[in-house]
Amino acid sequence: MEEQRQKELEGLCRQLGMEMKDLHLLDMALTHTSYAYESKKNPRPQHNQRLEFLGDSVLSLVVSTHIYKTCPQMDEGELSKLRAFLVCEETLAQLATENHLGDHLLLGKGEINLDGEENPSILADAFESVLGAYYLDQGFARVTGLLNRLLISRIPELTADGIDRDYKTRLQEVVQKDGPAEILYDQVSAEGPSHNRTFVMRVLVNGNELGKGRGRTKKEAEQRAAREALKALR
Repeated sequence: MEEQRQKELEGLCRQLGMEMKDLHLLDMALTHTSYAYESKKNPRPQHNQRLEFLGDSVLSLVVSTHIYKTCPQMDEGELSKLRAFLVCEETLAQLATENHLGDHLLLGKGEINLDGEENPSILADAFESVLGAYYLDQGFARVTGLLNRLLISRIPELTADGIDRDYKTRLQEVVQKDGPAEILYDQVSAEGPSHNRTFVMRVLVNGNELGKGRGRTKKEAEQRAAREALKALR
């Protein structure tokens, strides 16, 4: 590993409050498949998909254990719905963004051109991959501590507005509670090949732009734009 990359990852560890013996695991966790297969340095490309698989399982167990213990009033259906909210792509992408994981991702040229460091799917996968790497390096207790800091402690905040992801309906209810209002969703851009498009949509309320969102479908991007608009209206 190059010295500059090592220092970069050491800085990320300090930021996240992690100690890692093997920084190569963290490097792999932040290596997207697009970079791995474009790189000519390694005849056997290493990327983060296997670590993502592991991190997904660790995340699910930690969150499931916590909400089982702290939400005795919930039945299994309610617990499943809450867990799905807490471990979904949108929540994980938000946590990855807040902790600047995108700044440390290794992406192929194509993904860089598509602003892959801001792609919610790539960010969520990277978050899970980092969990997988930390689990392998430091064990279950340490990764539980990390998740307690980054996610578990913020459950009240993350669920303050409920766990319903229909932001478009909620935005409509908010802006029209005092009377009629015009809500318009407008496409800003669409990038990438037909099988892997990234859409950017914006939402305008009475002609004023209140939020933008990015997604793999127009509907997904509209929901994220509506979420940003709700934040702006608070």
